[in-house]
Amino acid sequence: MPEVDVSEYSDVWVFIEEHAGEVAPVSWELLSEAQSLMENKDEDEELVALCIGENLDDVAEEALARGADRALVADDPVFEPYRADPYGKQFRHLVAERKPDVVLIGGTSTGRDFAGRVAVPTHAGLTADCTELGIDDEGHLEAGRPAFGGNVIATIKCENHRPQMATIRPGVFEATEPAEADGDVDHVEVVVTEDETVTEVETREVGETVDITDADRIVAVGGGIEGDLGPAEMLADALDAELAASRKAVDSGWVGHDRQVGQTGKSVRPELYVAVGISGAVQHLEGMNDSEVVVAINNDPNAPMFDHADYGIVGDLFEVCEELAEQIGNPEALQEVIA
Repeated sequence: MPEVDVSEYSDVWVFIEEHAGEVAPVSWELLSEAQSLMENKDEDEELVALCIGENLDDVAEEALARGADRALVADDPVFEPYRADPYGKQFRHLVAERKPDVVLIGGTSTGRDFAGRVAVPTHAGLTADCTELGIDDEGHLEAGRPAFGGNVIATIKCENHRPQMATIRPGVFEATEPAEADGDVDHVEVVVTEDETVTEVETREVGETVDITDADRIVAVGGGIEGDLGPAEMLADALDAELAASRKAVDSGWVGHDRQVGQTGKSVRPELYVAVGISGAVQHLEGMNDSEVVVAINNDPNAPMFDHADYGIVGDLFEVCEELAEQIGNPEALQEVIA
């Protein structure tokens, strides 16, 4: 791969992923974490929000309010809805023109597709599915990601190529609330036309899909349910919660991978996390240890999950789930039940 003069590159960029005006929460999470990274960057470098889409004035203003020094805005109908070729061409143009040192992108389906559109043709360094970020004393991005089945965190650096890129798992970092906007909005030249775009998007009605990283309440199941989701689903319905799972439950085929919590799944930070039949392996804990309230239900009083729970119930998990669901009846009664 050709090396570049890394001294020509500066600034930290965060890609603000939006769809029809709705910003993916991971974008705000990354913008918040990027402010910490800026502490190890030169004083003249900027934290830049990269906004590509249509009708982005409100998005750009919110990015500034959430800590960006500058918002780069490529605003055109060709960017709505997301398509890889126009987004990729615009992104590559901006990278060649402005030379960012670090680019952070949410590890969503869109973000993972988008990142490769620059990383591959420019031979940039791209670390995928990161859960930790840092900047070392020499200005290199330290991108940490789970390795060896989630048993260790591998820290990856790219010393000779730019930009240094990473996709980051949603839910790992916490977004800060917006304050008063203080920064510049820079509307850039759009270098893409519809005539040059080879893909079209056809919209169809499909079944509802849910991103558990957005859920306020989660009921997660583990190997202890032995394939019987009924009681846990009953409890989830009573709590108005989303169903999630440990790796064991996913590997057993009881729950889809998109609902897996842990180092090899997703990181969540709900108001309430109910662990049903989950032993509490460290790989799972890494994905939910920022939950506000944790309730553990297990028939094994020595399950490690109890050491990480605010409330614990030892008993037949099937009976406990059904009894709790009947008592709760509605989400507002939760505090009375567990108080």
